Amino acid sequence: MNYEKRLFDFLYEQINTCPLDKAFGRRVNGAWRYYSTKEIVSLTNRMSQGLLNLGLKPGDKVATVVYRTIPEWVILDFAMLQIGVQNIPMYPTISSREYEYILQESESKYCFVGDGDLYEKVSGAKSKTPALLEILSLENHPEIRPWTYLLAPESEAYPEVEKIKNNIKPDDLATIIYTSGTTGNPKGVMLSHRNIAFNVEVMRKIAPISPGDRILSFLPVSHVYERAAIYAFTAYGGSVSFSTPDSLGGDEGDMQSIKPHFFTSVPRLLEKVYDRIYAKGSELKGFKRWMFFRSIKLAEAWFPEQKRGFFQNLEWMLIDALVFKKWRKALGGYLRGITTAASACPPKILRIFNAAGIQVREGYGLTEAAPALTFNGFKPGHPSMMGTVGAILDGVTIRIEEDGTYRPGEGEILAKSPGVMMGYYKQPEKTADMIKIIDGERWLATGDVGMLITGPDQVKFLRITDRKKELLKTSGGKYVAPTPIESALKEHRLVEQAMIVGENLKFVSALIVPSEDGLRNWCQKHAIAWSGIKDAITIPEVINRYKMLIDRINPNFSHPEQIKKFTLLPDSWEPTKTDGSEAELTPTLKLKRRVIMEKFEKEIVTMYQ
Repeated sequence: MNYEKRLFDFLYEQINTCPLDKAFGRRVNGAWRYYSTKEIVSLTNRMSQGLLNLGLKPGDKVATVVYRTIPEWVILDFAMLQIGVQNIPMYPTISSREYEYILQESESKYCFVGDGDLYEKVSGAKSKTPALLEILSLENHPEIRPWTYLLAPESEAYPEVEKIKNNIKPDDLATIIYTSGTTGNPKGVMLSHRNIAFNVEVMRKIAPISPGDRILSFLPVSHVYERAAIYAFTAYGGSVSFSTPDSLGGDEGDMQSIKPHFFTSVPRLLEKVYDRIYAKGSELKGFKRWMFFRSIKLAEAWFPEQKRGFFQNLEWMLIDALVFKKWRKALGGYLRGITTAASACPPKILRIFNAAGIQVREGYGLTEAAPALTFNGFKPGHPSMMGTVGAILDGVTIRIEEDGTYRPGEGEILAKSPGVMMGYYKQPEKTADMIKIIDGERWLATGDVGMLITGPDQVKFLRITDRKKELLKTSGGKYVAPTPIESALKEHRLVEQAMIVGENLKFVSALIVPSEDGLRNWCQKHAIAWSGIKDAITIPEVINRYKMLIDRINPNFSHPEQIKKFTLLPDSWEPTKTDGSEAELTPTLKLKRRVIMEKFEKEIVTMYQ
């Protein structure tokens, strides 16, 4: 396996082995506009020369921030990579304080912004970031220069670009990605070309992508998950169409327009897709309604290589033709696979989608690992095991650090691979906390708790059980892992979000944000007048329904882990706030537990009175 590649090598690999007429594209004024591989290479070289003409040199930093990924961002990224300028991608939903912090620490000299209010957000931070010389636009903006202004004239060769490109090594710094972080300031993860190229190469034989396949990309490129995926799509010869989560669904949506063979996703999006399917099924009448709910029941009990008798096979064939086939068609009808990562995917969602013939595979990793460590495979010969985050990838070593806090065989996950980061930018102390030197080797301390499971053919699979830093300790001295309890709650269609409380308290309780659609449907079904979620959560019948849900999941956990009290909250937790307050979620939709505890201190105190 070749780990010696630089990230821009994948672009030249595509033009030499499988040049595409539609390499990268997006909608412009409603119509799809694509760049060919040849155009991408030409514009990349022109932009590289333009950046050099601007005075940039290897080692300089340039920030970027976009709400949606666009081909122009990809061109800019490749252009920076091949002249040794580091791209600092920022989340579009972070606060002004975080923009200031990232721009100051990285000493970014320029910042390229996308559409919407991003120019205003970044310009607000510019006065406090003296290193930032100019803000430029990747879209048309009346107040700032467009990216095309920098393009050098077309030429057969750019000697200065070639000279720098030839001197870039695989272990050179490629990018700094600032983690969204659930506490404190974001940390800049330094990733080399080798770090990310390792992930691209190790996934090459696992991903169900062939040259020319249609790829739909809609996750933020500020996250290493989608960033690495873009390089992988380039390397594998996929034709990438950029979209947004809001543009996917419906008869006129991008899912039907592109009819993708593959896309990456996150659990929350898959949950929303399932919620829409369930809501439509609930509206059916008669035989169709019965058939829909029968299909859900069977799917919830599905497992890989399930053995069925003659009549069971007939029933599955009928359900597949009448129900599941429509699900697959709603996703374009040509889908070979979906990968999901960034947070834990509820087992129910994985089971139902796979039962319907929609192959969803969960992986595990961190920004600090660029990102993958384990993965469930798609193809025969690439192992997959339901209930785990996958088999250990080639080139990765996993060890479980047991310290007696957890069950035998369970402990913090340590990882070693060519993907492990160079370190945190300008933060050696935090790097030392994350990178453990054991017997002279660098191990990444993930902060996640898990265990290794032996699967078929003695293959080792990883199961995540909790976050080490999120482990609660009650006032009685009992340790409680909140994540499995929260996941059990969120599997129910009546629950949108949930957070377990109990640190230094006498018992475990829960903050629950109901699913508005799910609760509305339940109220209508039980002849309860609906006037909004704020009124609904005060109705005794509704409160009792959530108590029944908790009573149902509690027996799955030990006595100290069982929920004794709960509070229903009317407003969803979001990754960004328009009122200037701190968001309850990170941009990757992880809980900011400290923020939630502070915002709902009164409700928490009431549960313990």
